[in-house]
Amino acid sequence: MKASRFLVLLLLEIAITPISAQTVSAPEAKNHIGEKATVCGKVASERTATSSRGEPTFINLDAPYPNQVFTILIWGEDRLKVGTLPNEGSRVCATGMIQEYRGVPEIVVRGSGQLSK
Repeated sequence: MKASRFLVLLLLEIAITPISAQTVSAPEAKNHIGEKATVCGKVASERTATSSRGEPTFINLDAPYPNQVFTILIWGEDRLKVGTLPNEGSRVCATGMIQEYRGVPEIVVRGSGQLSK
């Protein structure tokens, strides 16, 4: 009886334990499109397109635009929720769903919990 109770509790714990996002480098992100992951790299450039609809901020990792390896996208409406952006040259990680835009993998960051420095 104790063994079956233990087994039930173990299975329950496995079922409710959240699956952690795997961590990948910026160059590896292209192999994980459609997956939730944490992507880390060095900030090569950052730009806010103030004259574009939605005022997006692009943080490009490992190489500056137009040769960026990975992009962190922050829409203007989410900018305050994200908080302080990482400095150029610093290391940063973004967690979320990896998608592809014009051949470059990216994660859309909507809050500070998705970025770590």
